[in-house]
Amino acid sequence: MENVADEGKTAAIVAYLTIIGTIIAWFMNNDRKNTFASFHIRQALGIHITFYLLGVLVSAFDNWMVSAAFYIFIIVLWGYGIIAAIQGEENEVPVLGRYYQKIFSTIS
Repeated sequence: MENVADEGKTAAIVAYLTIIGTIIAWFMNNDRKNTFASFHIRQALGIHITFYLLGVLVSAFDNWMVSAAFYIFIIVLWGYGIIAAIQGEENEVPVLGRYYQKIFSTIS
């Protein structure tokens, strides 16, 4: 497992750097199909999509507390995911990680 994590670590980390990074990581992983990178690409894609979908909902509220809670939630998910990628671990992000793995299971 460690060798697989080492080989896919670059793509896994790049996946968390904006939605463009996720797309780049997907292309980087297209040839080799590294399972570690695929795991983190699914997690990062889920976080980015959650950010945009919840962002639309949160923007309807004109309240700084709602916005602050939203950003804290996204930052915690993002931080948890990127730290796991840097450490070479396949830890699902809290609350939504298992759903990201199921929803984006076709990404390999």
